[in-house]
Amino acid sequence: MRAPAGDWRDVPAGRVVRGRPGSDEVEVDVHGRRLRLTHLRKVLYPAAGTTKAQVLDYYARIAPTLLPHLRCRAMTLKRYPDGVAGRHFYDKHCAGRPPWVGTLPMWSERRAEEISFCRLDDAASLLWSVNRGNLEMHPLLSVAPDFDTPTAVVFDLDPGEPAGILHAAEIALLLRDMLGGVGLESLAKSSGSRGVQVYVPLNTPATFEATGAFARSVAELMAARIGDRVVARVDKRLRAGKVLVDWGQNQRHKSTVAAYSLRAKLDRPTVSAPLAWDELAAAVDAGDAATLLPGAGDVLERVGVDGDCFAPVLTLTQALPA
Repeated sequence: MRAPAGDWRDVPAGRVVRGRPGSDEVEVDVHGRRLRLTHLRKVLYPAAGTTKAQVLDYYARIAPTLLPHLRCRAMTLKRYPDGVAGRHFYDKHCAGRPPWVGTLPMWSERRAEEISFCRLDDAASLLWSVNRGNLEMHPLLSVAPDFDTPTAVVFDLDPGEPAGILHAAEIALLLRDMLGGVGLESLAKSSGSRGVQVYVPLNTPATFEATGAFARSVAELMAARIGDRVVARVDKRLRAGKVLVDWGQNQRHKSTVAAYSLRAKLDRPTVSAPLAWDELAAAVDAGDAATLLPGAGDVLERVGVDGDCFAPVLTLTQALPA
């Protein structure tokens, strides 16, 4: 991972209060919270040589931009204790949290139990989760305490081999135009992998039943119109060389990777990065897939210049068409 500004500094997450800077373990003060950071030299992305310290560095610096997309949202922690080449697991019960890391209890009909999701509302809580191997941020689509009201509609455009991210970008542009035809603005970001995700901000009263039905209708209409390029069913046998318009994320219990989150990819730490529509169009015209998968340093530089171009997802109010 390329450092965003000069070389990586020993512990940028906060003021060191115990331990020697540059050591493998230190205790820091993050806005008044004491946090012990451990195994800082552990390599989490072997192919890129990216250490745990560098991952913490990225999240410490991106926190002011990332946290508004996480606040008051139940979080599924996707933990990689031994890095991206090792095992991983989903932590939905906020195990081992200190008292100052909040939780959001949510009843799960599917599991017939109450789940105490983590609540990562501040930099200290965010970095505590990263220190425990949470490389990816996966919030629910609702804001607590109203778990039954989604704040956006999400389309996950997932290309099947040999299609790739440029094919997903082409479909994202068509989807933008289709949504615009019914008066809806949308925003795009990379998945941080092979796909593109399109968000339709709502921030108005809505139900998951309504958003799921709308997303499914849009996906099936696209599949009917351009079936040589798009599928609306998850069945992998149908997806070769086509882009799945996955509408299934629009459910109460589903989480979606957040904007500015790292992704646990084997080759390098990519980011689920917001992308302007003209960027998508330019990449498609130039056949340049690399510009759609910026690294952590690139994203920090862009945020430093342009701020949070994904912020309208949090504020733009729209209603689904009748």
